[in-house]
Amino acid sequence: MATRINKYLSEVGYCSRRVADRLIEEGKVTINGKIAEMGTKVEEGDQVKVEGQRIEKSTKQKKIYLAFNKPVGIVCTTDRRVEPDNIIDFIKYPTRIFPIGRLDKPSEGLIFLTNDGDIVNKILRARNNHEKEYIVSVNRPINRDFIQSMSNGVEILETITKNCFVKQLGPKKFKIILTQGLNRQIRRMCESLDYRVESLKRVRIMNIKLDVPTGKYREFTKEELLELNGLLENSSKTFD
Repeated sequence: MATRINKYLSEVGYCSRRVADRLIEEGKVTINGKIAEMGTKVEEGDQVKVEGQRIEKSTKQKKIYLAFNKPVGIVCTTDRRVEPDNIIDFIKYPTRIFPIGRLDKPSEGLIFLTNDGDIVNKILRARNNHEKEYIVSVNRPINRDFIQSMSNGVEILETITKNCFVKQLGPKKFKIILTQGLNRQIRRMCESLDYRVESLKRVRIMNIKLDVPTGKYREFTKEELLELNGLLENSSKTFD
């Protein structure tokens, strides 16, 4: 059965579908020696290469799901040649894996890594409304107006952020739960209200909480994976 090239690369655990699209656009993917185009399909027996490296589907490949506590300063990219402080070199996992989504370089906390392209696409789709929880500290005292503004939506990137749960935890600290993932969303929201984020830590993604030391990772438990798959059961895998 023919499979679209971006889906093929995610299913074999080479990268997420989003990264596959970028590799295809950059002309780095070939099928039987010819440069692949977006939407090109892979047939049984085709030879797929990325930057000259043969990519093969393995029916015996074990699915890997890791919960990692990313330190400040580590970049969530698999491009090891461009970024020396990348997440892949930091973890040094023996099998090829890639992060689900990202945390920017100054941020820390929970991020998933996997070789399962399908779960990546389900979690990343904003319309699936999957919760991500953060603890944030800012540069000056916050008040009720700040909490209400953050909760009700802030104008950033030519849009209004979705309503979200925000709770004050201290004079300059709050908890926020998002169901969307705009670029540098929390930092931009705070900046629009004339605050500057001093520390940002993600402590939960859906049903999985951060419970490992900074710079360490663990595998999902069977119970976590079962619950996660239940939450993802009705999620779309396609792009918005």
